[in-house]
Amino acid sequence: MSSTTALTPAPILITGGAQRIGLALVNHFIEQNQPVIITYRTRHEVVSRLEKQGVICLQVDFDEPQAVTQCIAQVRQHTNRLRAIIHNASSWDCEAKNPDHDVLFDNMMRIHAKVPYLLNQGLSELLLKPNSAEVTDIIHITDYVVEKGSQRHIAYAASKAALDNLTRSFSAKFAPKIKVNSIAPSLIIFNPDDSDAYREKTLRKSIMGVEPGTDEVINSVAMILNSCYMTGRTLQIDGGRHLR
Repeated sequence: MSSTTALTPAPILITGGAQRIGLALVNHFIEQNQPVIITYRTRHEVVSRLEKQGVICLQVDFDEPQAVTQCIAQVRQHTNRLRAIIHNASSWDCEAKNPDHDVLFDNMMRIHAKVPYLLNQGLSELLLKPNSAEVTDIIHITDYVVEKGSQRHIAYAASKAALDNLTRSFSAKFAPKIKVNSIAPSLIIFNPDDSDAYREKTLRKSIMGVEPGTDEVINSVAMILNSCYMTGRTLQIDGGRHLR
């Protein structure tokens, strides 16, 4: 086992930590001197930068049959304890781009429900700390569409709803040592290639009408990590879309 075991505090595991919201969380924790382990699917230049900053970066393709088992083994090679697991890895896929709906549904359920389910089961021992009063955390990043559904992303919405339900089941299973909560965002940040028309249309969906930025998720994660009492709940950060 590597020297990461001796790190204080214990590392936070973030899936999909090399881009967008996941990367913003990693950068935040680096600034806080919080050790981080991430998974990433495709190696980009940013991964080398994170490694130089002390982040443990595990290349994992969760579409592969043994990926979760291998990921659990890799995490255990680096540490015997975790402060938190943040399930951020996601795929924004839709029926219109995937005529094989059978495959699409299985892919969505795998990345958004099966992978978190298996990681929670396989790594819970690292979160459960005998002889310690400290409470640890599992955070599921779900989606606003859990509440409303989606005509264009039906399989995606169903899989995020499954993850939302896992929040309550694991919360009851792991209490009181591990808190399990969800964050359900709507628009957080646009992609650089999003058109002006798409941006305008999307902004009109919420009553706040703004692109809030990744600090909204970072602040929500911080709130959950700092709480000693909230579990089995969902933080809705959607700009009031339910009021439209």
